[in-house]
Amino acid sequence: MAMAPASADTVPASGEVVDALRNDNVFIDPDITTDQLPQAERDTLADAADSAANPTYYVVLSSGTLNSEASVENYIDGIQSEVGDGTYAVLAGSQELVIDSTELSASENQALEEELLSQNQGQIDTLVAVPDAVEDQQSADAASSVFGAMLLGLLVLAVAGGGFFLYRGKKRRDEQKAKELAEIKQMANEDVVRLGEDIARLEIDVSKVDEDTRTDYSRAMDSYDRAKATLDTIREPDQVQQVTNALEDGRYYMVATRARMSGDPVPERRQPCFFNPQHGPSQQDVLWAPPGGTNRSVPACPACAQAVLSGHDPDVRLVEVDGRRRPYYDAGPAYAPYAGGYFGMDMMMGMFTGMMMGSMMGSMMGGGMMGAGMGDMGGGDMGGGDFGGGGDFGGFGGGDFGGFDF
Repeated sequence: MAMAPASADTVPASGEVVDALRNDNVFIDPDITTDQLPQAERDTLADAADSAANPTYYVVLSSGTLNSEASVENYIDGIQSEVGDGTYAVLAGSQELVIDSTELSASENQALEEELLSQNQGQIDTLVAVPDAVEDQQSADAASSVFGAMLLGLLVLAVAGGGFFLYRGKKRRDEQKAKELAEIKQMANEDVVRLGEDIARLEIDVSKVDEDTRTDYSRAMDSYDRAKATLDTIREPDQVQQVTNALEDGRYYMVATRARMSGDPVPERRQPCFFNPQHGPSQQDVLWAPPGGTNRSVPACPACAQAVLSGHDPDVRLVEVDGRRRPYYDAGPAYAPYAGGYFGMDMMMGMFTGMMMGSMMGSMMGGGMMGAGMGDMGGGDMGGGDFGGGGDFGGFGGGDFGGFDF
């Protein structure tokens, strides 16, 4: 049987509730009669609280004692601070169940309220189910924590393992790059030394030559100094392009200086000798085929041109790769920037995609030689020859409870 709602000033004193919870873990509003809540159901609540794995406290209040869930929560917070940690299941008349367990988060408490209410078990059965529901949630949290720890451990192992392989791969790449850099720097250094020696042999007295000769000689020296200084600063294999570009400039101006000193016409600026850029600017183009390749027109200095035209082998620039000497154009993709500084982008495109130089194609094209620093390769202001883009080498291209109403 229902009774009239209690007034606000009949809210049980917190001290009274605290004492009851400390003694029996259950407080039932004295205004609630045994007709409204039979003794058997009261005993059921007491047994449930007593047998719960975690401290569990039941508070049953008359209808209207507290008129909102928030007021119930505020009320029970004060009691909880006196009694201690545990699970508090509060029912205030026809208000929805309020669960406040210090073992769970606020969102988990709210979720349990909604889950238990959705089962429509009746008020007492719902209250009795609270301890097991809290324990199940704790078990789920613990399992999730263990799974999370295991997953984290596996991730750490995976990252560590992946990091190890990445480290090994990076270490191998770094070692290979360092090896290539050392070989390329050695090659470029030989070219720098050779140019310096050739310039020194000019034995020029700048005070006794005309302005044009002095200008070309100054340009040759400046290019030599630039190549030497740049060589000392390169840290990546493709930076050697800057060195060989300066060397190409220096060799042309050295040849121009020598011609002026001898009273000869200054030669046309052409690409370096393909067979050995140390030979300086080419003088003519010759048809030449590498082993296993087809004839192509390449620029050659007088000596190399004569050798090819007479059926002999030209003086090819050799470099050391893995302890073996081989032509620079067959030395692998790391040497593309070296050649690019001398010959420029157009010739490189023709030479390495159109020429099909026998074994060079396996070592260079497979390794992506055209991708090895080609994007920024320049070259001198070279004309003539068949290396332009159009020449021989181009063209490749929960609801409410219901039930009793306290």
